[in-house]
Amino acid sequence: MTLDDILASLFGSDHGIMRDAEMLTGRARLADGTALHVMGFSGGGELGVDQAIRLAAHVLAIARGRDGEPILFLVDSSSQRMSRRDELLGLSEYLAHLAKALLLAEQAGHRTIGLLYGGSAAGAFIATALACGTLVALPGAHPEVMDLPSMARITKLSLSTLQQKAETTPVFAPGLDNLAQTGAIAEVWDSERSLGAQLTALLAAPVHGDSRAQLGKERNGRPKAADIAAELLSLALAHG
Repeated sequence: MTLDDILASLFGSDHGIMRDAEMLTGRARLADGTALHVMGFSGGGELGVDQAIRLAAHVLAIARGRDGEPILFLVDSSSQRMSRRDELLGLSEYLAHLAKALLLAEQAGHRTIGLLYGGSAAGAFIATALACGTLVALPGAHPEVMDLPSMARITKLSLSTLQQKAETTPVFAPGLDNLAQTGAIAEVWDSERSLGAQLTALLAAPVHGDSRAQLGKERNGRPKAADIAAELLSLALAHG
C-alpha cells in the first residue's frame, strides 16, 4: 500500500495530515469519531538530528496539551543518518530524546501506536517504531534492529554462524515475521480490510502495561524474557 492508500484506509479521503519532505504531522478522526494525533517519518529516508528534534518537539507539544488523544506514528525509513555532521552533533542523543518524548507522551495519557508500513532499521527503528507503546505492521514491512553483516562485525561471530542461528532463533534474525515472533510487533494487520476499523479495535482493547515480553513467550520467540523480568522485579521488591 502507498502512503495515500494507508491514510485513506485509516481516515477516508478527507483528513488533515500534512507532509513536509519525510515528515508527517496532523490530526484526524476515525469513522467512530475518535480523534488522533498523526505523525511520522516516511519515504524511506534517513532519520537525522534535524528530523529527530522536530519530531520530538511535536510529541512534546502533544504531551503538554494533555487532551488524552492517541498518537499514531507512521514509519517508513531506512536507518539513522550516519553522516559526519550528524555524528558530531550527537545523533544518538537526539534519537534517545525522541524515544523518551514518546515515552513521556504515553505516561501523560496519550497512547502511542506505531504503524510500520515500509522499512526501518537500527537507531531509526528503535527511536520511532519500537519507542511506541504498541507497534503494528502491514504485510511487506521489513524491519531490522541490525542486519546480520553488521551484527557479525559487532559480535565478532562469523556471518555463517549468525545465519545458522537466525534460522532457529528469531532474536538473531531481521524481518517482519521474526520481529512479530519476539513480541516486538503486536499485530500484523490485514491490508485488504479497513485499517481504520483495525485501529479502532486496537484502541478499544484494554492495555496492561508493556506486553512485549509476554507476547514473545506466547509466540516462542523469546521464551525466557518474561519470566526473567518477573523474577528480577520480585527480587527487587523483596529487597526494596
